[in-house]
Amino acid sequence: MSDFSCIPGIMREAAKVMLSAENIDRSIHAKTGDQNFVTEYDVRTENMLREAFAKALPEADMLGEESAESHSTRIADGLTLIVDPIDGTTNFIHGCRYSAISVGVCDRGRIIYGAVYNPYMDELFRAEIGKGAVAEDRGTVVPIHVSGRGLSDALAYFGTAPYYRETLEKPTFRTLEKLFAVTRDIRRSGSAAMDLTSIAWGRGDIFFEYRLSPWDYAAGSLIVTEAGGRVSQMDGSPLRFDKPCPVVAGNPAAYEEFFAGDFLEF
Repeated sequence: MSDFSCIPGIMREAAKVMLSAENIDRSIHAKTGDQNFVTEYDVRTENMLREAFAKALPEADMLGEESAESHSTRIADGLTLIVDPIDGTTNFIHGCRYSAISVGVCDRGRIIYGAVYNPYMDELFRAEIGKGAVAEDRGTVVPIHVSGRGLSDALAYFGTAPYYRETLEKPTFRTLEKLFAVTRDIRRSGSAAMDLTSIAWGRGDIFFEYRLSPWDYAAGSLIVTEAGGRVSQMDGSPLRFDKPCPVVAGNPAAYEEFFAGDFLEF
């Protein structure tokens, strides 16, 4: 197996682009879909990652959000880095300081390594399959685990995107209304990668989004499962990494209650 110990350092170096950003509003470009944006910093960060990974892990392809031509055909039969250079671009544009770099390593359709880094808080979450999940918080490395809270005590995270309008009123907001009635509270952060790390560290208990792209959840999904959590599509089937899919993640108690209850809308 390849050595992935280089990945956190490469991510930290690329994050300097995010931290140095100025006049972000002048660098915005619209992508396909309503309110779907990319900045020059997304592109620059992805290019830095691509160059560094090409040298450090030449055996791997890279599937990056901001380069359409990078959509890999090797997801099922090769080694692929699935990368989001800035997850939470709208947060980044508005200076909310809640955005992250996400890197998942997919080996023949299975995620075997994942890392998510929020440079604003200097928090890096990482996991390698079969080895558990850890958080590096300002230089201190600690193992992380999901909580044991059920839905009645849960903090529920959800995501939705303005450019997927068909997922808003029905089904997202109907599911949200049901969850709000039974959980402790609801959060929407604008970064699925960061939400998944919150589930992994027990800062949240259940997460759902009706449509996510692989770069949004590739790394975070492994961090959740290695922290003792559960992740799947909304029909209970495994996540796939060759195209978008719906995602549910949580600690085992909240996850099972979510599927046992009448929360999902289709």
